[in-house]
Formats: sequence, C-alpha cells, structure tokens
Amino acid sequence: MNPSAQDWIKKFLSTYKQEVSALQSTPKDVFYNQLKATGFLYGNANSLMVTHDIDLALSHAESTKVNLFHALLYTGVINNPLASPQEIISTIVLYYKALDKAKTGLLQAITFSNSETSNLETILSKRLQEINTVNKTNAVSLLTYALLYTDVLSFEYWMSKGVDSKKFMKNLELQTMLCCFKSLNAKQEKTEYDTMLISLFEATTQYKNSQQSLETAISTENFNGFSTQARTYIFDVSTLALWGYNTPEFKEDSYHKLLASNLELDNNMVQKSIDDIQSFSLKFEGKLSLFEYATPIKQFYNQSTSTVKRLIVRNKDRLQKELQESGELLKLLGISTYRELTKDEKTKVKNQLLDICKTIPSLTIFLLPGGAILLPLLVKFIPKLLPSAFDENRVD
Repeated sequence: MNPSAQDWIKKFLSTYKQEVSALQSTPKDVFYNQLKATGFLYGNANSLMVTHDIDLALSHAESTKVNLFHALLYTGVINNPLASPQEIISTIVLYYKALDKAKTGLLQAITFSNSETSNLETILSKRLQEINTVNKTNAVSLLTYALLYTDVLSFEYWMSKGVDSKKFMKNLELQTMLCCFKSLNAKQEKTEYDTMLISLFEATTQYKNSQQSLETAISTENFNGFSTQARTYIFDVSTLALWGYNTPEFKEDSYHKLLASNLELDNNMVQKSIDDIQSFSLKFEGKLSLFEYATPIKQFYNQSTSTVKRLIVRNKDRLQKELQESGELLKLLGISTYRELTKDEKTKVKNQLLDICKTIPSLTIFLLPGGAILLPLLVKFIPKLLPSAFDENRVD
C-alpha cells in the first residue's frame, strides 16, 4: 500500500479486512490507546495501527494520513454499525463538505468525481497540506499534526448529534491550543524557544479574537460539552507540551494535577499520560516535541528533501537493475570523469538515461534544470507522479 498514490484506501480496505471487521467490537478506550501508541495524537505518527507489514517505509505525513482515515472509519463504524465501509466513506465525505460550508477553504479547488473513495483520498491529502487548523488563521501551524484528531472528535459529534459541527470543532481546537500553550507557559524553566512560541501564539488572530487568556485557559467551564475522550485528548497533548526534550522533568506536577482535575479526569490519568509519552519516546528514540516552528521556505525545503529521498529509496532496486543492464552507460559515465565525451557518446548517454526515466517516469523531472525543486510541486498537483517500484495499490 502506497498512501501517496491513488486508490490507497481501496488497498487498505482490501488488505486489512479482518482489522476493519474487528472495529465494531473494539472499545473506544482501547482504540484510543492504540492510536496514541502510533504517535498520531502527538503529531508524530511513526507507525500504523494495522498489524500487517508494509514494504514501503512510510513518511510521517503518510502514516498520519492512514491513521486519520483509520480513526474516521472507526468512528463511523461505532456510530453506525450496520453501514458498510463504502457507506461510511461517503458519510465522511459529507462531513467534510458540511465542515467546509463556512468558507474555510479546505475543499477549495478540489474537483469531485463519482468515486467517493477518490474524493476522500483527495480531501485527506488536502487536509494534511493545509495549515493545521480549521480556523484558517494567518499563523504558522505550531502544533504539527496534533490537531488532526479534532477531525475525528468533530466527526463523532456530527454523527451523534446530527447537527453542524463547525462551531464545535472551532471551540475544540481553540481550547486544545489554549491548554497546550498554558502548559508550555507553566514550565518553570522555559527556553528562549518556548518563550518565542508563546509570543507567536498570543499574536495570532485566533487568540486575540477568542476573548480568553492563558490565565483562564484551564477553567472548568471551558470544557463544557466535551466528551471524556475529548478531555483525555486535550490532557494528553497538554502533557506533551510539558515534556522535556530529552527526559520528562515534571517539576510542574501540581499544575498537571490541577489540569486533570479541571478536565474532570481520574487522578490515574496523570501518571498514565506521562508513562505513555515516555514509552513512545523510548520506542522510537527520537526527539518528541508538540510544537514546531518553521518559516515557509524551511517548510518547503523539508518537504522537498523528504519527497525526493522517498522517491529514490522506493525506486532504488529498479534504478539499480536498470543501471546494471545499461553497461555502456556506466562505462561512458566513468569515461566522462577524466575526458570530454564526444557528441555521439553524449547522445548515447542521453538516450539511455531517457530509457531509465521511461521505466521510472517520476525520475524524468531530474533531467530538467532545477528538477529536484520542481518535483514536490508536481507531486502535490499530480500525486501519481510519485510511484514505487510497482503499483502497490492495485487490488487483484
């Protein structure tokens, strides 16, 4: 399954039929903890919930996309057990269309087809590309992908209440962000980076228009109307805001317990939240941070590097095979290191490189000036330009 290519949802449903069937009997707290273990709730998805191995090494964005679909599918199954996966997919598309009625721009420029599966794939890709809030402020996304779980909670609200979820989602996003930045502000030893992040948030239109302050962020009345699951989610991401970059140093233990109390959560949640984060951090041995600030240029550079690297890695076997079969090409490339190639030799090199690019179409872009920079832009608008060695999403 290749989440960056078309028809990956069909492949998911075909490959993981047992997991999809088991969703009806999975308790909400069990599913939530399994989803959290992937890193999705922390905005750092490193794995999937499904037990089958996937040949491709997925990027954080791809893992996030698959986990988001998995969570939405689970929510649909729990709230409508008699519906088929295709019916739930249609419901998810309707939910996002309803969410977009207030001109958020989420679905802007999307051309919908007759296939609801293809429509949902496009929507989820668009969701990850957009600034990570439905509120559409001009601020940079500071909470990475962590706020994407609000899509799931809002979808559940939409299905269970049968009313517009736009207001609910905006309030949920705001209260989550307020609690996260309140937790960051509560740290006894703040770095310059922490202080900068708080200042950036306080300067956003979203914060200024909220008529709330960080001082009153964790007031109990702010969480009225939120389910236990929503409160648990807010608490977990707020715990991550207090997390040390290397080791968890919870000098802010009294604040943490106060936050749990105001969210009306059991005292055991405090230690469990810390243990879960520590377990995830040790498992993946990486720096775990809720906040990320990057300029648009840096974001574009990171995306370009990741896309090109993934393209090369996924096609390395085919590329190596083609190069081995093109013995003359390798010989001529070796000769070019110590003398100028003749006109005929250059033509042969060009023709054989074109043959390789025909085998791996996406590599053709590298022959153009600035090809490595143009590739991510083409991938964004033409997703099928990013293939792997074979069509992993084909369902026989």
